[in-house]
Amino acid sequence: MTAEKRERTIVAIGSGKGGVGKSTVSANIAIALGRLGKKVGLVDADIYGPSQPRIMGQSARPELVDEMIVPLPAHGVRMLSIGQLIEPGTAVAWRGPMTASALSNLMEGDWGDCEILIVDLPPGTGDVQMTLIQKWKPAGAVIVSTPQDLALIDAMRAIDMFRKMDVKVIGLIENMAGYACPHCGEVSDPFGSGGAQAAAGVMDIPFLGRIPLTLEIRRASDAGSPPAAGEGEEAALFRELAKKLLAQLGQGAGGLHAAHP
Repeated sequence: MTAEKRERTIVAIGSGKGGVGKSTVSANIAIALGRLGKKVGLVDADIYGPSQPRIMGQSARPELVDEMIVPLPAHGVRMLSIGQLIEPGTAVAWRGPMTASALSNLMEGDWGDCEILIVDLPPGTGDVQMTLIQKWKPAGAVIVSTPQDLALIDAMRAIDMFRKMDVKVIGLIENMAGYACPHCGEVSDPFGSGGAQAAAGVMDIPFLGRIPLTLEIRRASDAGSPPAAGEGEEAALFRELAKKLLAQLGQGAGGLHAAHP
């Protein structure tokens, strides 16, 4: 296989803190974009805590061809993760330069004809985020947060970082927003309600939508079969999020605002 140099859109998906479901959202949006007809790559840039091999059900070791890593297929997209290159359960105890090198290997893999690269960032505002922005300027960033105030405080820090580095924040997603009891159907809000949407309004950021806290999303992610790859309410939800993301990129079936990986 030979690498083909082409223009493609890079979308960073980040969060201010861990545990808000950013990787699950990244995987499902990537799959939903693929099902909308886009050629999509998913980069697991969470170097210290790679979870995409588990979520996407693809933990095989990728091949190296012409000194480039060849992404592996999963649910209609192509993906690369540091978790595919190390032994399961191994701690990634690396300093900044090593994480930057690992990110380069993933971003400069043989992505072929991919139009869009979804980059699942680690939480926070550290070395990986800075390296990505400086070397592969994303076309836009999406921030994932749960509704409660503590998560939103950290989400605002992530938004501030992207803005200071001249990356447009093209959407905020509220995850774990409401839990419907499987027995009685009553909806409760263990993490609060509406906080991310309100914050998006205050910060003048598009609000892409909310994702409920459901057992099905958790089970499907643990099983390596994200709900966006199937049918039903969850698949429809991620499809709508993907459509809104494309709209923010100024794309329907037409051209992309391109970046050069």
